[in-house]
Amino acid sequence: MFTVEMTLLLLWLAALGSVLATAFHQKVPQPLILILLGSITALCGMRIELYPELFMFLFLPPLLFADAFHMPLREFGQMRGPILFLAFGLVVLNTLVCGYAIHWILPVLSLPVCFTLAAALSPTDTVAVSSLVQGKRVPARLLQLLSGEALFNDASGLVCFRFAMADALTGEFSYQQAFGSFLLVAVGGLVIGGMVAWLAAKADHLLIHRGFDDAQSQIVLVLLLPFLMYAIAEAAGCSGILAAVSGCMVLKLSGAVEEAATTTRIQANTVWNVVRYVFNALIFLFLGLQLPSLLRQAQHVVREHNASMWQLGLLIVGIYGIMLCMRLVGVWASASMRWLVSRLRHTPFEPLGFAASLLLTVAGVRGAVTLAAVLSLPAGLEGTQIFPARETVVVIATGVIVLSLLMASMTIPLCLRFVPPELISKSTQEENTARRKLLNAALAVLNKTHDGASPPFGNRDTPLSDQDQTMREESTARLLRVYESRLEEEDATTHIEKTDSANAVRRARFELALRLQILRVQRQIMREMMTRREINDQTEWKLQEELDYEEQVIRSQSQRLPRDGEAA
Repeated sequence: MFTVEMTLLLLWLAALGSVLATAFHQKVPQPLILILLGSITALCGMRIELYPELFMFLFLPPLLFADAFHMPLREFGQMRGPILFLAFGLVVLNTLVCGYAIHWILPVLSLPVCFTLAAALSPTDTVAVSSLVQGKRVPARLLQLLSGEALFNDASGLVCFRFAMADALTGEFSYQQAFGSFLLVAVGGLVIGGMVAWLAAKADHLLIHRGFDDAQSQIVLVLLLPFLMYAIAEAAGCSGILAAVSGCMVLKLSGAVEEAATTTRIQANTVWNVVRYVFNALIFLFLGLQLPSLLRQAQHVVREHNASMWQLGLLIVGIYGIMLCMRLVGVWASASMRWLVSRLRHTPFEPLGFAASLLLTVAGVRGAVTLAAVLSLPAGLEGTQIFPARETVVVIATGVIVLSLLMASMTIPLCLRFVPPELISKSTQEENTARRKLLNAALAVLNKTHDGASPPFGNRDTPLSDQDQTMREESTARLLRVYESRLEEEDATTHIEKTDSANAVRRARFELALRLQILRVQRQIMREMMTRREINDQTEWKLQEELDYEEQVIRSQSQRLPRDGEAA
């Protein structure tokens, strides 16, 4: 039974996992720490049974919705070919090729059972991918390719899994029927998610224009939206995963985000960050909580087949190696298609290189979706038909999940050392260029206002009084100095990126560190003022918010500076 005490304990473990990851200086990935904490908790006697359908309904919609929101639509359009190939084509190829390979290694397993296992192992886990690369300077294009693939291959993998499972249970399978059903499930999910998002955007637009723009209620409604999309699509027999993804993208295109009030966007960003953090942590804790019982199942499987644990380990390594080779072939095939398209269109082609290709290969980790899929196999309870070799399939899938997480956590940092640094700085250069254009636009408006060509207030036909004229000149002159100073900072940041000067980077870091020190002193003085009762706690809170926003800007500028290795 899932009690309140268990919920609080899991939240404590989620926070502890973050603390331990920080204590290890992020050298040990947080997902592995959380899995270990979950396993220790299970060994201490805590047991939480994982219900696959409930698990997918609670965790997948909000996490996929949030990941889809952070997927740039422009880059998704540019890379739609490789993304769709990896998300759909590679999943189907993995299911077929790896299914035959597993059957060749383990002929005791029937071919439909091998296809079921291969289909469950085919999709990569977007939660695991984002958690492993968090805090690392992964090239934006590679990260977007991984994220875009993970958004869609869950749906394709689960559809293949359902057909393979039905074949293993009933022995009836038709490629034509499977293909038609696949298209219906996929397209239906995309359409339902898009329609729900479009209706939600229209309703939100109506509420805002009628004055119902309360930030808290809007955030709660948006949090519930992915669950609604998922539930409607699943009830209609379509893909709830694709419904959540397409719904988020339609919501972004509708302009509902830009139409929301500034306060709503700031608060919503904070809320979604907390939701993603908690749900990501809970997923890996749940995975760790299942490991001790799955290990006992592995021992039972080994005894049943008169084998040993090291033979089971070799089997898991072999299956993971086959899937790794298939993924590497898929990555190279995707790169080859991009090269061919660029040659036909006479556009520049940017090769991945071996390090980037290897990163894309090992970053395709398996996670909670694979575990939930194999645990959903019929166990023969309540008179239902048991899935053939269910324990063996569950044990092998769990071993591949753990091995893929370990390999990715060790290999990704090594691959990043050999990724060309110029791939990493492109997004930063784009941000700086956009900021300079925005600042130049602001300066153009201020210059017009200062010259009297564009009055900022009042009727254009009504002449300004001397007092208003003086006020306008003073205000625009002050704002001109502020925006010119900001533009100088942006130009300095761009100059740092272009010249790669270590001295300039250190100078910029010193200035930002000094500004942070000033903020700390201001906070200390403010605290002393409240202690002396010169201000109350509400005044302190308002001033604290202003300092927090200023510190957020400073830290954002600090993150855009190149690291020591990039600046040297």
